[in-house]
Amino acid sequence: MERVIRIGTRESQLAVWQATLVQDLLKGNGYVAELVFIKSEGDIDLVTPLYEMGVQGVFTRSLDLALLNDRIDIAVHSMKDVPTQLPKGIIQSAVLKRASYKDIFVPPSPKGELDSDHNTMPPFRGWGALSLTIGTSSIRRKAQWLHRYPHHTIENLRGNVNTRLRKVSESNWHGAIFAAAGLERINLRPENSIDLDWMLPAPAQGAIMVVCRDGDNFSFDACQHFNDQYTAICTKIERDFLRVLLGGCSTPISALAEIKENAIYFRGNVVAIDGSAKAEIEKTISFEDAENGGAIAAKTLLEQGGQAIIDTIQKP
Repeated sequence: MERVIRIGTRESQLAVWQATLVQDLLKGNGYVAELVFIKSEGDIDLVTPLYEMGVQGVFTRSLDLALLNDRIDIAVHSMKDVPTQLPKGIIQSAVLKRASYKDIFVPPSPKGELDSDHNTMPPFRGWGALSLTIGTSSIRRKAQWLHRYPHHTIENLRGNVNTRLRKVSESNWHGAIFAAAGLERINLRPENSIDLDWMLPAPAQGAIMVVCRDGDNFSFDACQHFNDQYTAICTKIERDFLRVLLGGCSTPISALAEIKENAIYFRGNVVAIDGSAKAEIEKTISFEDAENGGAIAAKTLLEQGGQAIIDTIQKP
């Protein structure tokens, strides 16, 4: 009997879309695959802010357990949700070609008090003097937004993308921040949304990671057919940067590596949670130095003011 590759996925529309994409890629390469639905802690608790839940991998742990217990053969994750240290016994089997890495601003409706400025933004001309209320559960987005707009108020916004869009439309907020890729993949990006070109993304944002059990060569080899080498290199640099800075959901660390003119252009930062301070770095990394490029960038940032910010964040 032909082996069926069991694909573990969360139940949200976006997660299922991502898992179905992997299923189609496997089928296109001659493999048989089926979806297995697993509920995660991050889907169950929609009230507590992510940075207060106290754990990394809140959206991946249930799938990791299912993988280690042989309930599934591979798991599909939004790569930015995956801890930089994979659990023992689990390995990365593929990284898909990256979609948009950008964060976007979504107003509650096409008609609102801010629309007259939409054609001139970013950088949201005049917003700094206004008292606006913005929704997000991301400590990284909160910190960067408050660094730019210190007089604004940030409200917690949890749930899958459908739930969050509904909450924005029902709220009296001025808008909320989303990942472009998440909304674009399931055709939910509003026409009046705005790219936040000034906001650095979470490490590996816009990328999809597939993992399997260490030693499962059949599943690993199957996924290698659609592993994108360039996305894998860039996301490794970003995640190494995050790992050295000891970052997780509770640390506002951002990173982006892009391939430009036969080299890798890297930008990264860490921002105080209240937006009061920021340390940032920009550097060009050669492909020969890519293996350690993210770690070196992180160590440089720590020496240039990043350590003081992280000490403040981690202070009990």
